[in-house]
Amino acid sequence: MSDLARDAAFMRRALQIAELGWGHTAPNPMVGAVVVAGDEIVGEGYHARYGDAHAEVVALRAANDRARNATVYVTLEPCAHFGKTPPCVDALIAAGVARVVIAARDPSRIARGGAERLRDAGIQVDEGVERDAALELNGPFFNAHASDRPWVTLKLAVSADGAIADPTGIHRWITGPESRAEVHRMRANNDAILIGIGTALADDPELTVRDAMRPRVPPARVVLDRRLRLPTTARLVRSARTSPTIVFADSAHADSAAADALRDESVVVESLDGGLDGVFRTLRARDIRSVLVESGPRLTAALLDESLVDRLVIFQSSLVLGDRAPRAFELAPPGFESSLTGRRIVEQRWFGPDLMTAYALRDVPCSPD
Repeated sequence: MSDLARDAAFMRRALQIAELGWGHTAPNPMVGAVVVAGDEIVGEGYHARYGDAHAEVVALRAANDRARNATVYVTLEPCAHFGKTPPCVDALIAAGVARVVIAARDPSRIARGGAERLRDAGIQVDEGVERDAALELNGPFFNAHASDRPWVTLKLAVSADGAIADPTGIHRWITGPESRAEVHRMRANNDAILIGIGTALADDPELTVRDAMRPRVPPARVVLDRRLRLPTTARLVRSARTSPTIVFADSAHADSAAADALRDESVVVESLDGGLDGVFRTLRARDIRSVLVESGPRLTAALLDESLVDRLVIFQSSLVLGDRAPRAFELAPPGFESSLTGRRIVEQRWFGPDLMTAYALRDVPCSPD
């Protein structure tokens, strides 16, 4: 095995264990670290929860004395500042490691600089191994340092013929339980879940995380409701005291008796007059860095038309719903659906009989490396 292939293999392991922090590290990134002596992994660690020890420190503790003169593979540049924990570069220097391999530089002006500190201490530092995968793992984190809107993932469940609902109006699952469990896992790693009022009225959803590990902070539920039709009897409203709920309405409706009734139930009512772009900027100002959108054709089209989607995730089943069923992209910009054949596929996996495909519609903002 070549040195490059060896480095890539160990970094892929670091990325794999980094994901164990899913849903618990935000607003910090998920980070994994692997300590290698010779060709043997002697210590591993990941950032398990916001405020807890960082991946490098956990891995060094596991390696103990075997960390001396070892190589450490870490998915993000070790921090060089005092935050919730001491600087990771200090721990690496004190452990006497010989080499540190970094997948991506830290975009934070406060935390970055670890690579230079390590080099000043005589430690060899190599960068960029599995960089694209490291950026993809923490898209919301990198985006938060480069944009005033959240990282937006649009999720769609479609039939084999591209439909999103039964044409008879009967409520039925298009995808199987494995796909639905994965959607709950996706919810767990997003700061908010956004739907349109049509979905809210038709399904009366809770938009909570149920079929996955409970996240550190429950995602906020966001409803776009121009005329403020969401009733106070809706499940979203009834649970607003325990799960944050935000409704966006036209300004005339945001200052009304209906709005006051929602606010009495702890629902936050915001103005929709800034359009979709304004919605996302408002959410980002509320420190919401990632949004999962679960939408119908109209909202899907509006988001795509304004280029507000970073990742498009499609779960496609073998179910056939026929020509009369509403299509996921029937209102989307002309040619969008056919353009997917030329889009970069970030991930493709089977969940039971359903095929999940994740498309990159925008690049992850790069760390300055």
